[in-house]
Amino acid sequence: MGNLTRDLEQLKRYRDNNDRKSRETVQIWEESLSSNIENLGKEKHIVLEQVCIAAVDCFRLNIAQRCVQELYKDFPSSSRVRILESMVYEADENVENYNKTLQILNDIISQDSTNSAAKKEKNRNTESPCFMADVEAWQELSEMYINEHDYSKAAFCIEELILHNPHNHLLHQRYADIKYTQGGLENLEMARTYYYQALKLNPNNIRALYGIYLTTTALLNSQKNMTQKKERFCPKSC
Repeated sequence: MGNLTRDLEQLKRYRDNNDRKSRETVQIWEESLSSNIENLGKEKHIVLEQVCIAAVDCFRLNIAQRCVQELYKDFPSSSRVRILESMVYEADENVENYNKTLQILNDIISQDSTNSAAKKEKNRNTESPCFMADVEAWQELSEMYINEHDYSKAAFCIEELILHNPHNHLLHQRYADIKYTQGGLENLEMARTYYYQALKLNPNNIRALYGIYLTTTALLNSQKNMTQKKERFCPKSC
């Protein structure tokens, strides 16, 4: 229980600091929370929501779906949980699931026209885009290449997904993550551009904001190192 208490405190710090920390949150879930759901106490529901959002960020939709299912057990008719469910469907990049997203949000708004959260989420979803028949294949292929550390091919797969769903901030964020991992000036510049686009599409995307900070810092350090090397090999007298 000591580790569980420590992990719950860590997640609370993330929330208090408005720090998304999606990968870290998913890791905590896998290491200790997933097998201790009934021991989460009074923080159970807020933790499940936090993990669900983090899992969507990381495209770990199986984890997000389980969180939604657990929340439905306690809140079977909650519009808040239904909005989380719509986010999971949206991230799945499947035409059928995209339609489910809109259906859920429309149902919530028809039952409660004052539900600003549902309206905001619906507005973030544009008119149904044209999907390729093999969108799921591109997604699976990108994950496979990432696991094999073949980032150039993984980036190509995400580029294809962005072409057919240009308003999905998670895809822009994903592409930026890959470019940042590849490193190098050109990739860092590209990563920063896509982090900015992800933030533009979703101003609440803390991960994209943090990505902008990381890439900008890396670029400044790179420029500083290049200047120092130049000065070392070519003194001011040159």
